[in-house]
Amino acid sequence: MKLTDISYIKNQMEAHGVNFKKKFGQNFLTNPRVVERIAENAAEGVLEIGPGLGVLTAELCRNAKKVVAVEIDETIIPLLKENTAGFDNLKIINTDVLKLDIKKLIDEEFEGCESVSVCANLPYYITTPVIMALAESEAGFESITVMIQKEVVTRLCARPGNGEYGAITASLSYYGKCEKLFDVSAGNFIPKPKVDSAVMRIELYSEPPVDTDRKMLMKVIRGAFSQRRKTLVNSLGSEFSHLNKAELTDIITEAGFAPDIRGEKLSLEDFAKIADIISRS
Repeated sequence: MKLTDISYIKNQMEAHGVNFKKKFGQNFLTNPRVVERIAENAAEGVLEIGPGLGVLTAELCRNAKKVVAVEIDETIIPLLKENTAGFDNLKIINTDVLKLDIKKLIDEEFEGCESVSVCANLPYYITTPVIMALAESEAGFESITVMIQKEVVTRLCARPGNGEYGAITASLSYYGKCEKLFDVSAGNFIPKPKVDSAVMRIELYSEPPVDTDRKMLMKVIRGAFSQRRKTLVNSLGSEFSHLNKAELTDIITEAGFAPDIRGEKLSLEDFAKIADIISRS
């Protein structure tokens, strides 16, 4: 696979006068087996974010019925098109994925595909915003498979009670189940990043796992982790200033928890109980 050959990558970029752009977090894969393993999780239709030179794009095109690749760097588009010229099931869009109406894109581009997934080697600097935008889009994705910073995967896959468990972990668990697939060391990229990566798969739920008001639930989660060193009673006050400490204590007790419990101990279902009680109060 020449697109994972370091010499080929450098020569092609030099020939086109293209440089690696730190502002876009560009680190290109040089291990063909990693590329193949990520592409194995592709559905019939695939949205790829940050295709770069097209190493994963090409493999996705071999596995899927249709691939839509969204690339923010306009200078790399000619190389991407050159490297994927042999595929007629690919559409390339030059834009920032965070500025897209993701649901509209999926509805328009994947008509006829029974399932659509996301596969991406995400730049570290936009990991959380992109994952949450995809999860919240209501686009009907079957799954999201992403390669991101290893530490972030650990955080997103953490369980309640774990020190890595936080607001993003609890929030994401409303939309799907996270699973770490495998690690990818820094030596598998050019340029070599300062940290290791890991590949994570999020199996998205067709229906939310809890029956509660989503906005209220997310507000409770935000409040619970706004001051994670403090007890839940004290940290929730940041989001629910209209409730005094005594009222918040009663709400937490009614939900079945000790007044001195911290947010990191609670599951999504636990946060939903609190959200329901606050909604009624």
